[in-house]
Amino acid sequence: MAEENDNSQEKTEEPTPRRLEKAKEDGQTARSKELATMAVLLAGAGGLLVFGASLGASLEAIMRDSFSLERSAIFDTRHMSVQLIVAAKEAAWALSPILVMLLIAAIVGSIGIGGLLFSGKAIAPKANRMDPIKGLGRMFSMRSLIELVKAIAKVGLVMAVAILILNLRTEDLLAIAEEPAVPAMRHVLWTLGWSFFALSCATIAIAAIDVPFQIYDHQKKLRMTKQEVKDEYKDTEGKPEVKGKIRQLQREMAQRRMMQDVPKADVVITNPTHYAVALKYDQASMGAPVVVAKGADEVAFKIMEIARESKVDVLRTPPLTRAVYHNTDIGDEIPDGLYMAIAQVLAYLFQLRQFRKGRGPKPGMPDFPIPPEMRRDI
Repeated sequence: MAEENDNSQEKTEEPTPRRLEKAKEDGQTARSKELATMAVLLAGAGGLLVFGASLGASLEAIMRDSFSLERSAIFDTRHMSVQLIVAAKEAAWALSPILVMLLIAAIVGSIGIGGLLFSGKAIAPKANRMDPIKGLGRMFSMRSLIELVKAIAKVGLVMAVAILILNLRTEDLLAIAEEPAVPAMRHVLWTLGWSFFALSCATIAIAAIDVPFQIYDHQKKLRMTKQEVKDEYKDTEGKPEVKGKIRQLQREMAQRRMMQDVPKADVVITNPTHYAVALKYDQASMGAPVVVAKGADEVAFKIMEIARESKVDVLRTPPLTRAVYHNTDIGDEIPDGLYMAIAQVLAYLFQLRQFRKGRGPKPGMPDFPIPPEMRRDI
């Protein structure tokens, strides 16, 4: 028994849609810092390669203007502040394309997995976050160990790529010393840009490993025990006994509404021991007779009782009653195959009423035609 209880507490079930939705409401979703880092680094490296030339030209112009002073500017105390503001504006304008790329990359990298999410619960203060014992537990947990291994692997990979780049570029870098100043600066910038881009590409491998791990780890955290799944089903769908009670009340209400329509019927046909069907036909508003009530066993007896109290004719037609009962629902018109039989019922009922008024002979009960596919033996 103890083993069963232990097993029932194991989180072996995949999270339900409701559990995933609640986790999002609480601000819990899969996130990868490595994906965001990769996106920012690649965007920065790509921005330098694409806009590096124009950025260098802008910075060169700013430096030239800043150090080219006229004699009158030397004695103007406001010149330096004005020059600083102008230089800052030009530098900001030159850097803006790269900064915009970095901003977009940071946003896309952050929501790359998990999507865009706003939750006040994620930033709300929680007492357990300030618990020093739990803090120590998190520091020495398996997750912290995994993060340490990841950090060491990242540093090792970046160092390996950096050493590889230096080995490949050694001769190129040494040749820069023999170049004139301006070409040498361009060469250095070009070399730094592509080297930085190559280093950034190393983070692709790190992100490719981290993203599936974060998705798996997030799913694992949200796994549920079998008991939690059962409890959630009860909370969302309702307890079986409550649902059963609701269905019973709905049936009772439907039966009450149905019984209220029995006095409005034109005739009730019965198989006296099992079924009763109340029919109504209004030639002005109906294309065919309509079933206003039907029932079996106790409900059938109740329909017949109300019909007799309301002076609605009750006809014993067992085969026809079974056919109508099994081939229609309440509110349905009579099916095509039973038109002739019900027409004979209404004609017989008219003749019977005329006989009761002394206006004709007593009619005989006709043999109602029922298609074979609509016949029911029970």
